[in-house]
This record gives sequence, C-alpha cells and structure tokens, in this order.
Amino acid sequence: MYKLELTQTAVKNIQEFNNAEQQLISKKLLYLEENFDALKSSKKITELKGTGYNHYRFVIARRIRAIFELQNDKLILLILKIGRRKDIYE
Repeated sequence: MYKLELTQTAVKNIQEFNNAEQQLISKKLLYLEENFDALKSSKKITELKGTGYNHYRFVIARRIRAIFELQNDKLILLILKIGRRKDIYE
C-alpha cells in the first residue's frame, strides 16, 4: 500500500481553490492513494517525459492536475504541485 504525502507547495496550491474544488481534490487524492496500482495503467496517470525523475501527472478533474513523484523504496506518493491544467507545467 502506498502512503500519500504533500509538499508545502502542494498544500498552498490546494488552498487557492474554492471549497468545492478542495473537497474534490482531497477525495481524488485519497482515491489515488488507495488505487494507485490500478490507476497507473489507465489514462489518469502519465509519466512525465524529460524530467529525469519519477514524476507523474494525475488527472483530478477536467482542468485540475497533480504532479507527483513515486518513491519506490518507501512506497510514497509525494504530491509536488496541484493546479489548473494551463498553469501546472510551468
């Protein structure tokens, strides 16, 4: 089972959303934590090319994405950044 951790940047990113979006993000991140093995073969999770790290994108909603890092030695999903699709890759 994977453990979910958020960086300070991710926590600040979540606070920029309204309450309804914050609840959706929380629900989807818990779903990611519980179902990572099933989701990694779907289109909801994609490995980011050219980063040189184990960075992945998780589609939370139509316009909301989370960028996370997979740390295999500890089985941790480290959420690096959460934001709107147009801003997340900057």
